[in-house]
Amino acid sequence: MSLFNVFDISATGMSAQSVRLNTTASNIANADSVSSSVDKTYRARQPVFAAQLQKAATGQEQSVGVDVLGIVESNKPLIMQYSPNHPMANKDGYIFKPNVNIIEEMTNMISASRSYQTNVQLAESAKSMVNKTLLLGQR
Repeated sequence: MSLFNVFDISATGMSAQSVRLNTTASNIANADSVSSSVDKTYRARQPVFAAQLQKAATGQEQSVGVDVLGIVESNKPLIMQYSPNHPMANKDGYIFKPNVNIIEEMTNMISASRSYQTNVQLAESAKSMVNKTLLLGQR
């Protein structure tokens, strides 16, 4: 594996963690939203990652990065709350809240932030090694 592949791999990792951070931020921002129907209620979202196996399968690379395959909505049940005086209540007096768990989202945000930071440190280490290798030729 070339040292330059490290930059590609860490870049795909940073990109994936950036998507994860943005998705988590969206979930937290919508955690307190309210709706009068199940169909219009925000649902927690999570990114789906996969290794770039097409490169490994064809023998192009010995090591691979990560792809974001998409973002899926959670199928956990929504929170249904009886609140007949709420302006968004349906005809039966219920409001619907998202299935976002703030504790899980904060944990996910910390994990994504640390993973992003690890990829940055990996790129910095590779950059330092390349610079030191170039300096060897000057002596």
